[in-house]
Amino acid sequence: PLRLPLQDVYKIGGIGTVPVGRVETGVIKAGMVVTFAPAGVTTEVKSVEMHHEQLVEGLPGDNVGFNVKNVSVKEIRRGNVAGDSKQDPPKGAESFNAQVIVLNHPGQVGAGYAPVLDCHTAHIACKFSELLEKIDRRTGKSTESSPKFIKSGDAAIVKMIPSEPMCVEAFTEYPP
Repeated sequence: PLRLPLQDVYKIGGIGTVPVGRVETGVIKAGMVVTFAPAGVTTEVKSVEMHHEQLVEGLPGDNVGFNVKNVSVKEIRRGNVAGDSKQDPPKGAESFNAQVIVLNHPGQVGAGYAPVLDCHTAHIACKFSELLEKIDRRTGKSTESSPKFIKSGDAAIVKMIPSEPMCVEAFTEYPP
């Protein structure tokens, strides 16, 4: 299904609102109804273009601009994700579990730590709400449940809470 993280949103005179981004999965074409998450805006795609040429459809890897109906440039922004409203539309996550590897960090990392994550085009602070388990970096097998802290070199599964809604998908469903 379609996943298209927005890199930018332009207002073009005589045309209207034009979100721009790279198609990661699925296809986008004129006439489709798309939902932007986590904004929660749904609208019809009027046209799709790449390098100023109209496209029948945008495919994975294509950097496209697409014109949308009745959406103001203030309603959607970089970091939002467009998807097909009829086929597994994207939504914002209030929390998610992430596999984390601490590459280089002074001291220890525990619950409450809130680094900024870059996830597709979103740039959002996410709090480590709970360290669920420490895992072996190579095998992924659990080595300790509910550790108090992790440190440089450790890998762990951590429950994260974004400071604002953020679109993330399960690795199993939408591998990069």
